[in-house]
Order: sequence, then C-alpha cells, then structure tokens
Amino acid sequence: MTGLNIKELKAELGAVSQAMLAQAQSRDFDPAKHAELKAQATKLDAQIRAFEDAEALNAAQAQPHHSSPQVPQIWAVGPVDPYLSKVRSDMGFDYNPAQNFGSFGELLQSVARHYMDRDPSNTDPRLKALRASRDMDDLMTRAPSGMGEVDPTGGGFLVQSDFASYVWTRAYDTGKVLSRVEKLPISTASNSIKLPGVDETSRATGSRYGGVQSFWMAEGDPITGSKPKFRQIELDLKKLGSAMFVTDELLADTSLLTKIANTAFTEELIFMVEDAIIEGDGVGKPLGILKAPATVVVAKQSGQAAGSLVKENIDAMYSVLWSRSRENAVWLINQLLWPQLLQLSQVVGTGGAPVFLPAGTMSGKPYATLYGIPVVEVEYCSAPGTPGDIILADLTQYALADKSGIQAASSMHVRFLYDEMTFRFTYRVDGKPFWSKPLTPFKGSQNLSAFVILAQR
Repeated sequence: MTGLNIKELKAELGAVSQAMLAQAQSRDFDPAKHAELKAQATKLDAQIRAFEDAEALNAAQAQPHHSSPQVPQIWAVGPVDPYLSKVRSDMGFDYNPAQNFGSFGELLQSVARHYMDRDPSNTDPRLKALRASRDMDDLMTRAPSGMGEVDPTGGGFLVQSDFASYVWTRAYDTGKVLSRVEKLPISTASNSIKLPGVDETSRATGSRYGGVQSFWMAEGDPITGSKPKFRQIELDLKKLGSAMFVTDELLADTSLLTKIANTAFTEELIFMVEDAIIEGDGVGKPLGILKAPATVVVAKQSGQAAGSLVKENIDAMYSVLWSRSRENAVWLINQLLWPQLLQLSQVVGTGGAPVFLPAGTMSGKPYATLYGIPVVEVEYCSAPGTPGDIILADLTQYALADKSGIQAASSMHVRFLYDEMTFRFTYRVDGKPFWSKPLTPFKGSQNLSAFVILAQR
C-alpha cells in the first residue's frame, strides 16, 4: 500500500467493512472469509492510526516552538485550551488519558473510526469507558432499521461530560445576555421546574405580598386577618438542536476539527438562546422580554420624528424601571442607534451635559453608560424605530433553566453517500421573566417593571 494517502486507506477500510457486513448478513456465511476480512480491517485501522500519528508529529515539528517558559505554547499538541481546563477544574474532573479524550476533535475522530470499522473489538477503549459510565439509553441514539447487527451501538456515543459542559460554559462566559440571567439547573430526573412565587402585582394597601395588610388599631379593637397570595413559576424544557456534517478530510485534522466544532456550536448556542430571551414567543422556545406580559412599553413623545431616539424617551424608560432593578440593569441596544445616543444631552442653562458616555470617557469606565447604567450592543435588538431597538432590563429577574448541558450523538449513515459523518447536538432549555405582570406602585398609576421597552416611532 505504499503511496496511499489517508483518504484512500479509509475508503479501503470502508469497503472492507461493507464486505464484512455482507458476510454477516449472508445465508452462506463463511467464518474463514469473515476472519480474513476482520484481519484486513484491523491492519488497515492500525495503518490509518499510524498515518494520523505521523501527520500530527510532522505538523507539530512544522510549527514554531517557544523556548521561554513565559510564552504560551499555543502550538502544543494536547488538551491546553484554557476554557476546557477551567471547566475541568470547576467540575473536579480528573483527566485520565486512558479513559478521557484530550480534545473535542480527538473524540469525534474516534467515533468516526468506530463507525467505519464496524468491529466492536477495535473500538477506542476510551469510547468503551464512556459507554460504561452511562446508562445505555443515555449513551446511545437508536439507529434506523436495516443497519445490521455488526454495528452494536446502533446510533452513537454522547460527548463525555467535560466536553459537553465545555461548549455550554463558553456560551455562558461569552454571552452578553446569558451571563446576566438567573440560571436554574434541572436534575436529570426532571423535565421541568416549578418555583413558588409571591403573586404581587400591586403595592397598593391590601395588595402587598398578594394580600397582606396591617391596620392602625385602637385599644381593644380586633385584628382583621389577611394572608399572602402565591403563584407557581413553571419552566418546561424546550429542545434546541443542531447538526454538523464533517468531511473525511476534516476528520483527519484533530486541532482544526476541535476549533471549528467548539467555535461554531458555542456561537450558535449563544445566538439562538439569547435571541429567544429577547424575542421568543414561548411556543417551543423560551418566552422573551418583548413578548412577556410583564414588560412595560413606553410611548413615544408627541411629534417625535420616525425612527428617532430623544432624551425624553430615555427619561421615560428610566422612570418606570423598578427602582430596585437599577443596580443590576443594562441597556440593550441595536448598534445602529449609536449616532443618536451620542447626540443625547441634558440642557443646563445655556449649555448642556452629555447623557450618554462612551467607554473610557468622562465615566471613567471600560464600558459605555446611559445615566450610569451599562450600555450593551447586541444583534438581537430590533431595527431602529421599532419596539425592542432599545431595552432597559434587569436580567437577574429573568429565569433560565437547563438540563445536563449539551447532549451530542453521531451517525455515519445520514450522509453516507457524501462520505461525511453527522454529529448532532441538542440542548434542553426554557426561560421566562419571574414577573407575571407589571407592578402598580403604592403612589401613582404608571406601572413599573424590571423590563422596559420603547414603542414604535
């Protein structure tokens, strides 16, 4: 086989595995022929692994090496990713190279080899260790009919727990919205979570805590009874799914596969969940701020130009934000509002003072502020002039529940004709504001809320 490249070797291994399957399904099964094919497959698999090891060593030698211990070894081969290291440390995960994979790409390659080989005796021991650590139903997804008994798993291996947490932890660490919401983990035995909440929508006397009331009494007067009122806040998990088709060529490059898989799926998870937190309708997805009944919509100013943003809008939004939310609140904006924000000012005599302060200016802070509250640009905000282009929110008042992090499975059958392995990722999550309605204040009739948006202009 001198001169064969790794793709040709894998193609030959695939042909041998198909011949093994045909032998196993044949009424004229020949044990000797099957043993011959198995030996051939084992030899090819060993040659492929040797080829990959040689490629990895050759690639490492071609990269620059740093002699100083102070310089990060960014080209080093192995599990050096700081995010993965942090997650393993936080989880108390003890990395064992005999049982655990060093990188996400390394795991995907091992799964792909398992399917192309079709011989359980040649399955990577680390996959077997992963299988032994979980219940069969959690570990595998069932395969379509007709796959045959030679493929014992019938579906695919889940990503081991540290890799699954790795993807989602990066989503939490880097998401501008996710990092601020209240996260509620759900146990593996449950698909929903119910929280008791005080049913309070008004601070008027007789409504506080849903009905608690006290009275000024004369001597000997009886006390009129009252009691609080409660409600349930329920989150039922919704499923978010994504699939990745990986070519044979990409499977051969562990480092590139790891980078693409982690970056692509981290960013996609951030986008979909954060977008749902902002504008989800609650049907098959979380209930977002824009659709939540607790959100207060502030009317535009009389005579205000279409698509404009004026200081009076900001004043009105700030005034109806629940006062206790101001400490944790953020302004979420569409970045196209930036020119109008720079024009906002407070008139003082014949002069004025800016209301909006970009990062590093007079505020002395590394982020922009509007009335001292951080301004965060997110692409989920609506187009300028439409509801949701600017949002004032205390995201600690938004509940997000998830279960067991990312679940992943794989199959070589979905894209078999294209010589591609399919990796499927699913995430079960739900979210909604803790508030069911706006709050009527003790004095005044204007409703208050932890979530405030500006009406159409």
